[in-house]
Amino acid sequence: MIHPPPPGQGKRGEQGYLAYLLRQAQAATRLTMERALGTLGVTPPQFVVLTMLRAYPGLSGADLARVALLTPQTVGVIIRNLERDGAIRKTPHPVHGRVLQWTLTRRGTAILEKCRRHAHAVDRRLADGLNPKAELIVRRWLSKIATDLQDS
Repeated sequence: MIHPPPPGQGKRGEQGYLAYLLRQAQAATRLTMERALGTLGVTPPQFVVLTMLRAYPGLSGADLARVALLTPQTVGVIIRNLERDGAIRKTPHPVHGRVLQWTLTRRGTAILEKCRRHAHAVDRRLADGLNPKAELIVRRWLSKIATDLQDS
């Protein structure tokens, strides 16, 4: 019986396709974030929505779906749950009254701050072994991939 190598070896390491290696790294990162945030009762998609609302208050559900890289249906469920829990609130758009804008409440900000401590710990693990210049190169490379491939 053939057993595949562990992550980091063979095609699961430096010999692998970049797209596979990115997927493998993303899956490992997501699992680590799920475990870290799970202690707070928050999912990674909820954390992303809270983070985007802090960075860009007043986003609509459709805008949230785009920036959070989630489906509108998933964001709809997340919004309902976060609103039910008092973490976010809606207000009608000042011009387009049918469009709802979402913002964090005090409770949402407090939840996000707890989540950010866990997320920063994961970020530190991701950057472990990188000097500031190398980390900047990786950040630019990842951002460039997202920009270059967004319309492909």
